[in-house]
Amino acid sequence: MIKKRVIVCLDVRDAKVTKGVRFKNNKDIGDPVLLAQHYYETGADELVLYDITASSEHRGIMIDVVKRVAQNIFIPFSVGGGVRSVYDMSLLLAAGAEKISVNSAAVHNPSIIDNGAKKFGNQCIVLGMDALADPSMPSGYRVLIKGGREKTEKDVRAWAIEAVERGAGEIVLNSIDADGTRQGYECTLVKMISEAVTVPVVASGGAGTPQDLVEVFRKGRADAALVASMLHYGHYTVSQIKDVLARACIDVRK
Repeated sequence: MIKKRVIVCLDVRDAKVTKGVRFKNNKDIGDPVLLAQHYYETGADELVLYDITASSEHRGIMIDVVKRVAQNIFIPFSVGGGVRSVYDMSLLLAAGAEKISVNSAAVHNPSIIDNGAKKFGNQCIVLGMDALADPSMPSGYRVLIKGGREKTEKDVRAWAIEAVERGAGEIVLNSIDADGTRQGYECTLVKMISEAVTVPVVASGGAGTPQDLVEVFRKGRADAALVASMLHYGHYTVSQIKDVLARACIDVRK
């Protein structure tokens, strides 16, 4: 059985790690390079770096930050935000990223998934998906883009299935309703997508305690879980999270 992963999420804005609640009222946390190194040294299995305003501000990708992070950590990390082409993907991979996350650009131009997967392999292409509860959608959830600022007509379940068919090798599924609340992951949402696709699903949004990870691994059938606020504000460490998971008989990396 594949071990569950604990992945630390670094939302980056203006070259600073930032965190908000439901994508609003963000506060700066610190330097992304120093935080990446800290989480690497304290046991994170992977990292993700999202430039959360690149798409909405029509900016390019944060190559300099990616290069500096790659020089200081030795675990896989993915990068998203402002990726609009296969060329952008190639720059990020050359800078040291192992995976590329596409979100807004993939909604506007789904073929970026096909083209990226063909050139770099499915394992390099991650679909980032921000989901908002919406009873008018077939699955009960609507896809939002541009850091949760813009609604789309895409249904979350249908989009996940299409993206995997196009070549996405992993899905990072973020609940906007739960994001930053520290009230737990939206397990119903995660379970629905985990059962709909054949690639790993990473749960994101809502982690407040290590028990929340236990729940999303058991009830949501997630393959990995993103954590942010509970680490950034010093409530827990990666080691404490993994200790709780191990005691709950969740198979995690040491």
